[in-house]
Amino acid sequence: MPRSTILDPNNSCAARAFVALQYLLPQHLISRLVLLATRSRWVPFKNLLIRRFVSGFRPDMRDAIEPDATAYPSFNAFFTRALLSEKRPIDPAADTIVSPVDGAVSQAGHIAGATILQAKGHDYDLEALLAGQRSWSDRLRDGEFATIYLAPFDYHRIHMPLPGQLRGAWYVPGRLFSVNAVTAAAVPRLFARNERVVCCFETDGMPWALVLVGALNVGSMATIWHGDVTPRRPRVVTELPLEHLAAPRQLAKGTEMGRFNMGSTVILVLPRDRALWRATLTPGSTVRMGAAIGRLRQVNARSSTST
Repeated sequence: MPRSTILDPNNSCAARAFVALQYLLPQHLISRLVLLATRSRWVPFKNLLIRRFVSGFRPDMRDAIEPDATAYPSFNAFFTRALLSEKRPIDPAADTIVSPVDGAVSQAGHIAGATILQAKGHDYDLEALLAGQRSWSDRLRDGEFATIYLAPFDYHRIHMPLPGQLRGAWYVPGRLFSVNAVTAAAVPRLFARNERVVCCFETDGMPWALVLVGALNVGSMATIWHGDVTPRRPRVVTELPLEHLAAPRQLAKGTEMGRFNMGSTVILVLPRDRALWRATLTPGSTVRMGAAIGRLRQVNARSSTST
């Protein structure tokens, strides 16, 4: 199913109505109901959901370890299905940055000070995106970013774009606007106002961040360290623990680090003068998890000690 058919951004009347409706909807209530429905194990109901989804979005089940869509115990298990490793090979070069997800590029490029481009006419603040963690936003100022949107038919597990050690993680409450291109072009500061999970890492002393952005109908976001982070009560900024975790803090490139239980967006942020994106990483281009989307610039010893 072509991504453009989900909602035609050229149909301005439909787009405006779609965005306006989102301001009125009880976003969190809807998402909690979706969570309950997608976790149901009642066979007739979950098979009905799965068959309608397959009919409407036509996901490629040939990549899945279990290609029979109705063999999964719930819709959510089907939606977050694991793929055959040979279908998503991880680029082996030591200096490559790989895509953390399957999806389409919303934006990618340079961060102007602390300002990140969301869409034409809209931007948002890096510190706000990173849960107000100034120690991290200061280290990532003037850096590089890539925003990747996951459509419903995409693979919904999230992987490490680089090897790294988890150094901080936060739950950030917020709205649950859709994160597709239509909404991104209309809702100011969308990615810094939606609910999200912020994960900050270090790789050989280099800081970087991967932000999981929630959206309408995203019943839950999870990491391998903390399990389901959302939905959460109370809905206040919460630092997630770094001790007694369910997985090691140090992960290799390509290792699964989380998942969306329904579709959304990830934002990868790297520091100044360290990332060189591939020329093909442009708005609307598609990426596959594990494929190289850029490479790390080397920093000589003199410059690294002076910063």
